Formats: sequence, structure tokens, C-alpha cells
Amino acid sequence: MLDFDPLYSTPQAASIERFIEEHYAIAGSVRCRLLHRGLNDVYLVTNNSGQRYVFRLSHVRARGRADVETETAFLDHLSRSKVPVAAPIPTRDGTLYTQGRAPEGVREGVLFQAVAGREPIATDAGDARANGKTLALMHNAAETFSSDGALYRLDLEHLLHRPLTRIRDSGIVEDAKVLSDLEDIASRSAEAIDALGNLTWTYCHGDCHGFNARINDAGDAVFFDFDDGGPGYLAYDLSVFLWAKVSFGRKLTPMWDAFIEGYRAVRPIAPFDFEAARRFVIVRHIWLMGEYASRSQEWGSNAVGWIAREATFLKTWETDRFADRLF
Repeated sequence: MLDFDPLYSTPQAASIERFIEEHYAIAGSVRCRLLHRGLNDVYLVTNNSGQRYVFRLSHVRARGRADVETETAFLDHLSRSKVPVAAPIPTRDGTLYTQGRAPEGVREGVLFQAVAGREPIATDAGDARANGKTLALMHNAAETFSSDGALYRLDLEHLLHRPLTRIRDSGIVEDAKVLSDLEDIASRSAEAIDALGNLTWTYCHGDCHGFNARINDAGDAVFFDFDDGGPGYLAYDLSVFLWAKVSFGRKLTPMWDAFIEGYRAVRPIAPFDFEAARRFVIVRHIWLMGEYASRSQEWGSNAVGWIAREATFLKTWETDRFADRLF
């Protein structure tokens, strides 16, 4: 019996190697090393012949367990539809994901073929267009995918209201005025989005900020990291790229224009969805704040202290973009 109950454990690489060899029919032995520890644990896996894979071990988040069943089914659908994505590799028994026991409980694992290509460049318009094109191809393919079994929906409850509650409950924002500002901004954003009417609904990547991709030799953006995805607003899926170009002091809106150009070369965007994407920048930022706030017990309050300073960005974005519609 442990004296200290674990909230979040980090498996040793050797145990990941044994787990993969047990559950996957990969030729020869494998070696792995930890690439990233955070919202998930990600390992680079290499076998004797030099083939490379990525193993992602999900962590239980405040929103609930990882929806790996729907995620991997969608990835398999996209791969069969010729959308450039990192498709999951089946286990020995044919499933697209597996589960393993950790000190804190059961965690879900998925093995992916490693994506060849280079990391996108934040200021490269061609890379931005490539991201837009692949997202449009993904949304086209999503029209023939059933997501009825998804564990959660990317609606305002999931993206805005519950994250705001996590921020409030975490105690990270101690200034009552700042907390009140966040609540007011969230309320106005929700009202404005609801007023836009019937926005397009699709299966979303959920995290298309420009770097969950590799640019292959053909110049295509090959997508990965779909664990934030689910059925939700198309406008939100678009907005994540815009958010990535304007948040945390960035001023890269020309890349947003290139991204939209790439998207529209494949698929049109309804005017009301395009208008809503700017509103969803605020929603995306609050969602991220809520994700980090919910991890304060694991990462420590210092690691998430930036949350208390973000009302300034949200107020500035709201004022600059929607000042004529605030009152």
C-alpha cells in the first residue's frame, strides 16, 4: 500500500516496450523513448528494422476519459477516404486502441505510424494553406461518418461553460474583478454565438492550430493528435487556427488568410460560419484556460498562473473585433 496516492504516473519506457510487444504484431523487438509528458504521454517507438511509430497514452482529464473509440474510428474513416492523417495501427486482436493499468487507474493507448515530413513553419503561407486544405478534406469526409457514439460534443457547454467553471473552482484567478470580467466575456460570447443561428455542425479535429501536422514531400499537411476532436461547430474548428495566430502576443493574421484560402480551394465556408469563427477565438482561449486550470493539482499553480492574466487578451480581442456590437 502506498503512502501517497498517485494522481498522474509516468510509465517507464521499458514498460511501454513490453506493453507494445504484447499487444501489437510488430516485427522484432521495439525501443521507445518519451517525447512529451503533459495532457498525454507520447512515446517514439522504433523496431529492429528502423520503422518508427508513435504511442500515445491518454490521461484522464476533467472532461472525462479519452474518447479513443470514436477518435480511432474517425481516423480509420479518414484514412480510407484518402485524407492525409496518421492512422492508428490495429492491435493483435484487431481493435484500434487498447487499455492498460496504471497506479491511478486504467489508461487508453493508441499506436500510430509515425508521420514523415517536416514541422510546419508558423510564418509560411504555404504551410498555412496546406493546413486549411487538409481540414477541408477532413470536413468533407466527415459528412459520411457517424459520430453517434461520441462521448462528448464540442458545444458551448463543453468548450465554454464547463471550462469557465474549472477556472473558477481552481482558485488560480484570485482577483474577483478579473473573474467577473471572464464571466462577462464568456456570457456575451455565448449570446453572440447563439444569435448567429444554425451554425454548421461537423466532426471536428478540435486542435488544428497549425502544428498538429507534418508537411510531407508533396506539400500536404498530414494531421495527427485528434484526441480533442468530436462532433461540434465547424466554426470552432476553423477558429483554432486563427486563435493560434493572434493569442499570446502573436500577430500572424496573414497566415489565417492563407489558411482560409487553402480551405476554400476545397470546400466553401458559409458566411455565418466564417463570422462565427472570430467569436470562437474567445471560446477557444477559455477552453484552453480551463484545460490547464484543471491540471493545477498535477502541474502546480505556478505552471498555470498565466491563466489569471488572460482576461486582457480576451477583452482586447472583443473590443477590437466587436466593439460596435457589445452594447
